[in-house]
Amino acid sequence: MKIVALTGSIGMGKSTTAVMFAEEGVPVHDADAEVHSLYDVGGAAVARIEAAFPGVVRDGKVDRAALSHKVVGDTAALKQLESIVHPLIGESRAAFFDAARKAGKDIVLLDVPLLYETGGETRVDAVVVVSAPPQDQRVRVLARDGMTAEKFDAILARQTPDAEKRRRADFVIDTGRGLEAARDQVRKVITALRQPTP
Repeated sequence: MKIVALTGSIGMGKSTTAVMFAEEGVPVHDADAEVHSLYDVGGAAVARIEAAFPGVVRDGKVDRAALSHKVVGDTAALKQLESIVHPLIGESRAAFFDAARKAGKDIVLLDVPLLYETGGETRVDAVVVVSAPPQDQRVRVLARDGMTAEKFDAILARQTPDAEKRRRADFVIDTGRGLEAARDQVRKVITALRQPTP
């Protein structure tokens, strides 16, 4: 079973592209969705995060804005948060791999926003980077609720630059040419991944 990582900077169309892989029958593990689940009512991270950052849990779930206020700009706090969340995501990923193997899947996709930033590319068989022209990215991101140019620039500053991601990728999917063009690229990537390795 090939383990493939899907990554891309904010606003590049990564989530839409992940759905396209799923529609082609490739199981997708979404790290962001998993974090949301861990932070929600009954989530495995809630009590641990409240213990580490008192006051960030409201109505039984982690208030992401309150947590962000405590960790953004504080490297030690961010590392502490990662030490709580990353092992839990690892457990979820292991269960996902197990289920995919039992189902006889030949490819699985890990949707990982901060792949290169965390060295995750060393733990997969191939990397697919989703990209788009910078002007498309900016328009998409600034159209989001609550997004400002300052927030967008701060997020970009924490992410590996798009040009570097593309350079390091095994495959690049350009979402700037529309949905059907992206879907065609997804199918080509899946076909290439299924070719026997020499």
